Amino acid sequence: MASVSGRFAASGVVTLTTDFGLKDPFVGVMKGQVLARFRDARIVDLTHDVLVHWPAEAGFWLSRSFRYFPAGTVHVAVVDPGVGSEREIAVVEAEGHVFLAPDNGLLAAVVDAADAPVLRRVAASALQRLGIGAPSATFHGRDIFAPLAAELSAGREQPASLGPTADELIPGWIEDPIVEPGRISGTVVTVDHFGNLVTNIDGRLLQGLAHPVVRVAGRDLPLRRTYADVRPGEYIALVNSFGVLEIARAESSAAEGLGLDRGAPVTVLRK
Repeated sequence: MASVSGRFAASGVVTLTTDFGLKDPFVGVMKGQVLARFRDARIVDLTHDVLVHWPAEAGFWLSRSFRYFPAGTVHVAVVDPGVGSEREIAVVEAEGHVFLAPDNGLLAAVVDAADAPVLRRVAASALQRLGIGAPSATFHGRDIFAPLAAELSAGREQPASLGPTADELIPGWIEDPIVEPGRISGTVVTVDHFGNLVTNIDGRLLQGLAHPVVRVAGRDLPLRRTYADVRPGEYIALVNSFGVLEIARAESSAAEGLGLDRGAPVTVLRK
């Protein structure tokens, strides 16, 4: 949590979430820039396999993951199809954490999930004061986000010093689930390493439905507790460890078997 004064109390932990992958040196160079300014930073890779150019997935994982880190963590997320353009840089302070990302809808899920978030946009004067000038047109992760993360995680900067508050940020790319009597409609946000289809339907929404049935790709699946509740090769719907509805296939890939990907519709009905 924040200190008694209300100021962000840095823990020295920085998380990185990007669509950079690990084939190229981009992630390593970002870490190098953090360490160049703050040698004692503890850097955690949340994920670098976000679908390229799709900020919604990065925001989804951040919103579901940040509470597993200590208060005082700085979370940097760079999925930035508008890099080099006039898009701004967003700062969100919430529950003792700070989030840095392009203002392109990435942080919308975090703002929705967090308690009493404070929204800001980074001012050009703050970048100049910190000696962050003349960034490349294509790698703001290295030239802007990493230096800002270092200064915040070292405790030398506060979110309030980076720019004025904002009433709102750019909205997210995915609409919230639609909740109607006896029916919830949502979307697949991401496909995990196992081929599970992870949706934006919070498990708590299902509590209002008696004997819910999950409809996806023309199939009706009863809600189960865990993967072992069906035989290998069978499809299953469950609330996963991050608290959201997931479509899986026991010991196989639901995404491949159903031919579905991010953006696929999922509906939950009262049986």
